[in-house]
Amino acid sequence: MAQDKNTGQQPDFTRRKFLEGLVAGGIVLGLAPWRSAQAAASNAAAAPVLNGTEFDLTVGESVVNFTGNLHFATTINGSLPAPTLRWREGDTVTIRVKNTLTVPTSIHWHGIILDYRMDGVPGITYRGIAPGETFTYQFKVQQAGTFWYHSHSGFQEQQGMYGAIVIEPRDGMAVQADRDYVVMFSDWTDEDPMRILRKLKSQSDYYNRHLPTAGQFFSDVKKNGLSSALDDRQMWNEMRMNATDIADVNGQTYTFLTNGTTPAGNWTGLFKPGEKVRLRLVNAAGMSFFDVRIPGLAMTVIEADGNPVQPVTVDEIRIGVAETYDVIVEPKAEAYTIFAQSMDRSGYARGTLATAAGMTAAIPALDEMEPLGMGDMMGDMMGGTKVNHAKTEYGPSVDMRVDTPRSNIDDPGVGLRYVERKVLTYADLKSVGGIMGPEKADMEMELHLTGNMERYVWSIDGVEFGKSTPVHFPYGKRIRVVFVNDTMMSHPMHLHGMWSDLENPDGGLQVRKHTIIVQPAQRISFLVCADALGRWAWHCHLMYHMHTGMFREVVVA
Repeated sequence: MAQDKNTGQQPDFTRRKFLEGLVAGGIVLGLAPWRSAQAAASNAAAAPVLNGTEFDLTVGESVVNFTGNLHFATTINGSLPAPTLRWREGDTVTIRVKNTLTVPTSIHWHGIILDYRMDGVPGITYRGIAPGETFTYQFKVQQAGTFWYHSHSGFQEQQGMYGAIVIEPRDGMAVQADRDYVVMFSDWTDEDPMRILRKLKSQSDYYNRHLPTAGQFFSDVKKNGLSSALDDRQMWNEMRMNATDIADVNGQTYTFLTNGTTPAGNWTGLFKPGEKVRLRLVNAAGMSFFDVRIPGLAMTVIEADGNPVQPVTVDEIRIGVAETYDVIVEPKAEAYTIFAQSMDRSGYARGTLATAAGMTAAIPALDEMEPLGMGDMMGDMMGGTKVNHAKTEYGPSVDMRVDTPRSNIDDPGVGLRYVERKVLTYADLKSVGGIMGPEKADMEMELHLTGNMERYVWSIDGVEFGKSTPVHFPYGKRIRVVFVNDTMMSHPMHLHGMWSDLENPDGGLQVRKHTIIVQPAQRISFLVCADALGRWAWHCHLMYHMHTGMFREVVVA
């Protein structure tokens, strides 16, 4: 078992509190810091809801207890998640944000189209909110749907500073429902995020509980034959890579939350049989992809990233960090489990839909962890792909390049390819009425998502943010962006201030999003209308990838 190079101690892989939480979890109300954990109160309710056009938000610290230990979280109005903000399309909202922390803070309105000076990214759009300062955001709401907001300062988002935004359409809901719930998934850690980053820098696979073992090798021999098992193990060893490197940070340190509540706390949404229930699924995690399903209950997807899509009924949805999906369900039984397992199968978030408080349904077992396949490393093998290793033309920040990436968007991703469930893919998503905007691009740019796992650095075109120059989008132009993922990890790429119109492999427009997952060894293309003057952020929404360099500034002028 590997040792923690920062402490010299062996990591404790068996502590179940990180998987389910020993307590209901949540804000510890009315307690001075560090009082006994036994005094913690259960907080299984959803976040407070604030309606209207005028909002006052206070950023501060609150004591939380998710694992049996008290810790400080960064919160808004003393709530984790932060209050849900309900706006109306066409209104002008004014949001006063007071910082009571001892360090600067910020709020970014994720997916909201606005003036760049209101976007809330320190060093790009403004200087941030200093301790003791109040900053006023004001902008007209130009869209409807489900969105979210979070800090863009340090690791405050990882420490609890995030909340949902629900924007009602000017002309009323196109799809009616009897109940309407935000279901926000996240990952909480008792560890200092900087300590996590130091661990990853010194040992990038520190949190990987699925390192190859002799038992797995003999299992592969039995399944595929000795020659195949030897060839496979030799290939991965020569590449100095690991087929189980699916999540950098996982359930070894994370407790996965639903609306700020541990699996033991069991957040519950009530319904009456026969009602239609709208679930607004939001992934507000720092590093975790979730595979979401409700056993015994199909989900009809009606929105993706706040934009209406042609309804598609599925059993399961992989929701990447920062994505949102709205679904309609029609429960008939008395209770159902909302089950969101992490992509690497190291834990899960859980909630319940029920006809009465206190009811539960069976919690499914975690699926077996599926290792990465050849296509995740080599891309389109039929296209003659080869992978270049060692130092390439991108230099020491890059440890691999995929020469012929795959371009399919109908792949549900590792862990979901062989399940007997209908899993949503990007190929299933079609914007209602098509995508407004020309299909022809005025210009095209190709960017490579790159990294070096040994050094734990992430970059774009082999250049970390601190060494990069801005990407320039000429104002008014339609730009085709091609992302090529030269790594073996999925990256949720978020462009601030503008929509990303995803293309299919044939060049047709598919769906409008604000965050696009680029899978390992995959080529993704999308069109952007550069219609928003100013300076914008563009980055991977995996927090530790963003902080180590997978970030660029975009200038529209």
